[in-house]
Amino acid sequence: MSGERGIRTPGTLLYAGFQDQCIRPLCHLSKRENKNRNIFRSSEKFIIFFHTIFKLVFCYLAIQFLRLKNIILNTLFYLISLLPIWCLYLFSNFLYLIVYKIIGYRKNIVFTNLQNSFPNKTYEELNNIQNRFYRHFFDVIVESIKAVSASEFFLRKKVVFKNIEMFEKHFNNNQSIVLAVSHYGNWEWGILGISLNVKQKMTGVYKKLNNSFFNNFMNKNRGKFGADLVEMNDTYRYLVNKKEECKIIGLLADQSPVKDETNYWTTFLNQETAVYLGPEKIAKKFNYPVVFCSMKKIKRGYYEVFIEELCTNPEKTTKGEITSLYLRKMEEKINEQPEYWLWSHRRWKHKK
Repeated sequence: MSGERGIRTPGTLLYAGFQDQCIRPLCHLSKRENKNRNIFRSSEKFIIFFHTIFKLVFCYLAIQFLRLKNIILNTLFYLISLLPIWCLYLFSNFLYLIVYKIIGYRKNIVFTNLQNSFPNKTYEELNNIQNRFYRHFFDVIVESIKAVSASEFFLRKKVVFKNIEMFEKHFNNNQSIVLAVSHYGNWEWGILGISLNVKQKMTGVYKKLNNSFFNNFMNKNRGKFGADLVEMNDTYRYLVNKKEECKIIGLLADQSPVKDETNYWTTFLNQETAVYLGPEKIAKKFNYPVVFCSMKKIKRGYYEVFIEELCTNPEKTTKGEITSLYLRKMEEKINEQPEYWLWSHRRWKHKK
């Protein structure tokens, strides 16, 4: 009977054959799907592999390009530095005309800084200071380029120290000192001049520039006569490791502090000013005497440097006392010849 289990009737055989015909194409379809899936997976792996290789090659080429760019720029600056200084001053005159007079680089920032610092001066007086500042500013740029290949003889002739015995006194006492420098005159030549004229190890503390090429370029230039360059965040570790070494720790103390460290304010050039306490902190931590580096421009390309004692026993000072002494000295210099300070930086970008 066709309805009884286990008995193969013609009806059941026909039904079974129909099932075989239906199932067999499905099996073939399943195998085809698996094959397509395997092909897709292989293609996906190939794409991932190719993408990884592409990124590696791209990174390698980018690194090589940066190296090549750095080599080209270093070579270019070196070749320019070989030009006579009078020729570079012609280029400075060209920059003054194009960058200042035509493009107006940071013109508003400079004039605003001058206006706020000297509220009693007339527009004509401020404009005259601004013009003289830009002439000096572009001179400093070409003089800094000249320093790339400048000899010891050249720099000793251009930067003269009037009382170098101030450094010698501390060297004879095996006493490290903090040198408070400013963006006045030509501070780049000043650092090189100190390295050449002192017996101590010159150590320059710097704030890292965003542009890696110019950061390395400036540090290489500053260290050409044996000075150590220490990034600001590494200063304390460096000083602890070199505690026994007699050295001069030079810091540009008139720069604006980073926003997170804007916790001390004072009046500077008639304005509420956030102050960088780096030199003071180092002096008090290690009880290093603090001296002030004063630079005077005699004429184009010639500078005199005076060293003044600011504080001989920092441990006994109150917070801000050393910094206030430094700022008062700076104000004196700026009021005498305001055009030689760096007015183009955003010194008062932080507001109380």
